[in-house]
Amino acid sequence: MDSSATDAAGVISALEEGRRQFLALVAHVRPDLHRYCTRMTGSVADGEDVVQDTLARAYYELSEFKELPPLRPWLFRIAHNRAIDHLRREAYRRSEPLDAALEIADDRGREPDSALARRQAVNAAISCFLELAPAQRGCVILKDLLDHSLEEIAAELDLSLPAVKAALHRGRTLLRTLASAPASTAGPSPRAVSPALAQYASLFNAHDWDGVRAMLADDVRLDLVSRRKAAGRREVGVYFGNYDRTEGWRLQPAWLDDREVLAVMSDPLAEGPAYFIELTWSADRVASIRDFRYVGYIVQDAAIELAPAGA
Repeated sequence: MDSSATDAAGVISALEEGRRQFLALVAHVRPDLHRYCTRMTGSVADGEDVVQDTLARAYYELSEFKELPPLRPWLFRIAHNRAIDHLRREAYRRSEPLDAALEIADDRGREPDSALARRQAVNAAISCFLELAPAQRGCVILKDLLDHSLEEIAAELDLSLPAVKAALHRGRTLLRTLASAPASTAGPSPRAVSPALAQYASLFNAHDWDGVRAMLADDVRLDLVSRRKAAGRREVGVYFGNYDRTEGWRLQPAWLDDREVLAVMSDPLAEGPAYFIELTWSADRVASIRDFRYVGYIVQDAAIELAPAGA
């Protein structure tokens, strides 16, 4: 191996070690970051996208600091900005600007009881938060779900303290209105699992790895979230060995945010999934696999609807 190749290998090794140390440093913050980003985007999967984007941005910015900034406010500030960028890209952002909260004066007498507001936020459906303007959404999530102080929220969202209080008031009021709206009495429409997903799950559960690999597109892509990425049938095929060496699990077709996913049940007695896998398809071939095995916190807020056994 020539010296340039050796130097490149050394750089890659150092970067990987730095990334590993950084992820270990922020591991305790990631579940709360995901709860925040999930409600900012209205989706647990999109929320994890924003978490990944946040950590990538933070790792890049870290090299510009002489010392580590206060970890939580720094990460939440980046997460908020990345979530807003995501909303812009997806055309979900509402017309009210972030600083519109300044239109309401700081009037503590109009704020709902904080304990009541906390219960309201915890019980609200994730999709309800999309009805709040971004500043309101961020303030309610940080205060009523994650218990940040008003001063912390002001620093994290780059708002004045009166603006935080006003946005919190408006957001809580709207969330309470949404929560009190009468629920639809119509039951869910019966759904059928797509044949391709059912076949993939059946082959996977039977450890028929040759059969599974036969369902992969030649240019299939794998994202083992927070661990590694791979592309091509040969490289992605290695990934199945991890499941071959693990006992007790099974895949069950399910729905999340009206999308088909594969819920991973960690053992036969598990009441709910430990995490999920998301597939995309191209002409009945698996085009991509997104496996959330190493970010188990993702199911904390995920409303996963399991398909009946044998469906």
